[in-house]
Amino acid sequence: MKQNVQPPKPIILLNIDSLMPEPLEIAVQTGRAPALKFLMENGHYISNVVSPFPTMSVTIDSSLLTGTYPNKHHIPGLNWFDNSKKEIINYGTGFRETTKLGMRRTVHNMLYRLNNEHLGEEVTTIFEDLADKGIPSASINSFVYRGNTPQHLHVPRFLSTLTHFKNGEWITKAPSIISLGMFSKLRPRGFTAQIAAGNYKFTARELRHLIRKNRLPGFTFCIFQDMDARIHFKGRMDIKGITKIDRQIQKTLNMYPSWEEALNRNVWMVMGDNGHAPTGANYREFIIDLRKILKTFRIAKIQRSVHKKDQLVLCVNQRMSYIYVLDNNLSLTTVINQLQTDKRIDIIAWKEKDYVHIASGMKNGSLRFSPTGEYKDEYNQTWNIDGNFDLLDLDVRNEKMLSYGDYPDALARVYSALHSHSGRFIIVNAKPGCDFKAQSTPFHLSGAAHGSLHKQETLVPLLIAGTTAKPAYPRLVEMKEFILRLSSQQ
Repeated sequence: MKQNVQPPKPIILLNIDSLMPEPLEIAVQTGRAPALKFLMENGHYISNVVSPFPTMSVTIDSSLLTGTYPNKHHIPGLNWFDNSKKEIINYGTGFRETTKLGMRRTVHNMLYRLNNEHLGEEVTTIFEDLADKGIPSASINSFVYRGNTPQHLHVPRFLSTLTHFKNGEWITKAPSIISLGMFSKLRPRGFTAQIAAGNYKFTARELRHLIRKNRLPGFTFCIFQDMDARIHFKGRMDIKGITKIDRQIQKTLNMYPSWEEALNRNVWMVMGDNGHAPTGANYREFIIDLRKILKTFRIAKIQRSVHKKDQLVLCVNQRMSYIYVLDNNLSLTTVINQLQTDKRIDIIAWKEKDYVHIASGMKNGSLRFSPTGEYKDEYNQTWNIDGNFDLLDLDVRNEKMLSYGDYPDALARVYSALHSHSGRFIIVNAKPGCDFKAQSTPFHLSGAAHGSLHKQETLVPLLIAGTTAKPAYPRLVEMKEFILRLSSQQ
């Protein structure tokens, strides 16, 4: 490892969970977000950054930090099935579901196995790459944090019964500076309002502590998590959460002689991770119960280990789901035909040999595709495609140039999800307004939800101030290369 060096400007990336372009623009235009307005007017504003699929936080953060889609980093979602160990991996989807799966197991998945077992060894994180260059980094409030520095994290005594850690402590590799709620705090007297991670005030105070103590490293990654839960209930156009977080950003910028000086000293980036799609109010109309659609098959119960006679395992990620077919005598076609009877399922995807196949409960026909071919998309990726292009809302112009409609970067994102882990499985995507449900999974009526391939959940905003540089393409998966490029400019 090289001796510590400092890039020209420390980079601060503020990841605001569920920040979306439309409510952000309204908050800015109505004067409710002056700090974000300042960054927007004094830098670049990109409103259509593509998030990975499924649009769930652990998958998104893994893509952001590794610069790869799930087929490389192997975090398929918040809820998935490990075929090699025959167990459901859940990182915390809801109290009822995690309780049935086992609270200790879920907590252990999130705190330890996510970074130390599940995140692919063949990829590296921003933290690891910067450390190899001698540039220190910090992670504040992110459950995806893998770095090069061994760190001791501690579980408070009242939570120790919910973990597998001996003496309530575990050693993990992380950045040189890590803050993770009550498990690791930069301020000894810092108060954590939430049980696990810190809330938006905690995150901002930890960042301000680094600035105040002149400890700001070359790269600092901060997550503000609070807005997601609020939008699930209030709807996607709620802006009160943006206003609250903006006040914390104002306080941070106020630490400098002027806001302009804050840009002179640092590169500031603010981004969302996923959007939300509005959900309907009528349970029978808008909640897709996969158990009822697939009731003719033997579905594994989550409160016990998978049995030999179980044919299917259901892993719901809000508006998308993985359906695992365990019975080798049961063809995928049989399950797919049953799924197509529900007109609320707009995309059904599976892999077969070298191709990804697409069907739908809403539209007729089929589509298949594979990487490398005669069609080139707007991200300079080439594809071999055959079938009904409308199933993924693909538009082909002259010279076989491909563009995306309702499902941004759909080919790469579906391909990556289907190749993110082993097993025979099908992906289903719900049409806007609908939410999937299985045994004890949370659902969201009269509010909003995410997880799917749709543009409402996919396109997020990005603000960049303090530099004239921009990512190569408006995709979240490009952020790692962009940050490393900025960090290496001497």
